[in-house]
Amino acid sequence: MIQLRPIDRDNWLAVVKLRVSESQKDFVAANVYSLAQAKAQPECVPLAVYDGDEPVGFVMYCLDEDDKEYWIYRLMIDKAHQGKGYGRQAMKLVLAEIAKDERHHRVFISFEPDNAAARSLYESMGFRPDGRFIDGEIVYYLDSAVDNTPN
Repeated sequence: MIQLRPIDRDNWLAVVKLRVSESQKDFVAANVYSLAQAKAQPECVPLAVYDGDEPVGFVMYCLDEDDKEYWIYRLMIDKAHQGKGYGRQAMKLVLAEIAKDERHHRVFISFEPDNAAARSLYESMGFRPDGRFIDGEIVYYLDSAVDNTPN
């Protein structure tokens, strides 16, 4: 059973040690960078993705201070755990968490245009391009975070 857990003194190092494959390194920031960003930007919510007692990935979302919208800033699954559906399950859990804020009905995510796996996952969950590129990444959005996500 996949769970999202807060990053704390007991698991932060295990999260930092999670890695994507060499071919994916240009697609997602290192977890240590994301944890530093969360420290500097307290609106960010960094979470470890666990399968039982084993950390298998990392996700971070926030209510962006600039546009006042929810963004999923990071999603990564460790190279040893990819292809097992953890990314999809983690996204569903994050979207369910975001959906608790009934004042917001749109979620944004951005990714490198060459990241075909991310594009496929996000589109299969109902995300669509919004026409923007930010810092070289394509921006997608999802309306009504939980209602649009297929099982």
